[in-house]
Amino acid sequence: MASVVVIGTQWGDEGKGKIVDLLTGHADCIVRFQGGNNAGHTLVVAGKKYVFHIIPSGILYEDKRCMIGNGVIIDPGVLLEEMEELRGHGLPVTPARLLISENAHLIMPYHRMLDQAREAALSSGKKIGTTGRGIGPCYMDKVGRVGIKAGDLLDFSQFLDKLQANVEEKNFFLTKQYNAAPACFDEIKAQFEAHAERLMPFIGNVSVELDQARKAGKNILFEGAQGTQLDIDHGTYPFVTSSNTVAGNACIGSGFGPAHIDEVIGILKAYTTRVGSGPFPSELPEGDAIGDELQRKGGEFGATTGRRRRCGWLDMVVANDAVRLNGLTGLAITKLDVLSGQPTLKIGLSYTVEGRRFDQMPSNIRQAALAQPVYEEMPGWSKELSKVRDFSELPQQAKDYIRRIEDLAGVPPMIVSVGPDRAETLLLRNPFAK
Repeated sequence: MASVVVIGTQWGDEGKGKIVDLLTGHADCIVRFQGGNNAGHTLVVAGKKYVFHIIPSGILYEDKRCMIGNGVIIDPGVLLEEMEELRGHGLPVTPARLLISENAHLIMPYHRMLDQAREAALSSGKKIGTTGRGIGPCYMDKVGRVGIKAGDLLDFSQFLDKLQANVEEKNFFLTKQYNAAPACFDEIKAQFEAHAERLMPFIGNVSVELDQARKAGKNILFEGAQGTQLDIDHGTYPFVTSSNTVAGNACIGSGFGPAHIDEVIGILKAYTTRVGSGPFPSELPEGDAIGDELQRKGGEFGATTGRRRRCGWLDMVVANDAVRLNGLTGLAITKLDVLSGQPTLKIGLSYTVEGRRFDQMPSNIRQAALAQPVYEEMPGWSKELSKVRDFSELPQQAKDYIRRIEDLAGVPPMIVSVGPDRAETLLLRNPFAK
């Protein structure tokens, strides 16, 4: 029995979905513990592409138990769309396959309206780059103790009481502060009556079931969203998401005791990307031939938004922040194949900011924006890697690159990904094999 957490080490989009999908083959329960449908996981299985925003990636395995923890915020409409899409692929989602925490908060239509109105009101230099999906306003309501939870759908009169109070408050801000259209109570009521009828059989106590699974000796896999540098406390604030993306939240966001976590795997893309606004020290400017090649070859467009991902060299300051903040026990290095054909590779070792050296991301956002990487260079390789199935088959330069990452991070590689398909993965050590 083992409990394993998978998290992103950069700004998200590291390829967590594929790694979770791979490890799901060795797990019994797969738990999503934070974030909402502002994150997307793209999987390619037998040449077929799947994109998930809320449902754990493990849903592609019919014999696994997937759970959505209390730390996740759920847009019921999006969740039901994903369920219908899976049904169309011959994978019906039943209560036997998916459990939704009764304490998970719901994204309401007025959350999306407020999110979009607030972002539109910001000047261009101050925009956060929100997806407009209501994530921030929903988490604000949760912290403000006025949120609506999935469990409220089981007591619809209580749901309506909360809805009435929230619509009145949100409409004040929408109409008075942002000069936007108000939310309609009756429309939301009708919409959520239909949602409740479909979702009620899936709602229960995730924490209790996880404890039972642990005691029964089952393998549990915790799946994060976004990346460490988007953490609300530890990331490049305010250009972050609205939840804690670090491994510690796997316990808080699911109701699982921290003493029971055995492994924390950090997903590290072999280069670095970022979507939206905010500091990105190792960024290659748009129009740079290498950056454009990484973007094209890596298919660097957001799975949720379709936005172009900014691309840059591997940043070990970012990686080592993730090692420290998450207590990583292993690395999964993804998209190594995208670097094939680059004659010279660069790795960022530290930053200089106004003459000062930084070995971690500056907490001052102005300093973070001014950070200049100190690089070392390594020779690249020309061989395409997608057919490689064993570490020994990698070009020596690729092996040297991986070993240099290990030396700098102080954490061994457990998985190396050489292509998007499930089969294009080298499993160096199985975290569930104890």
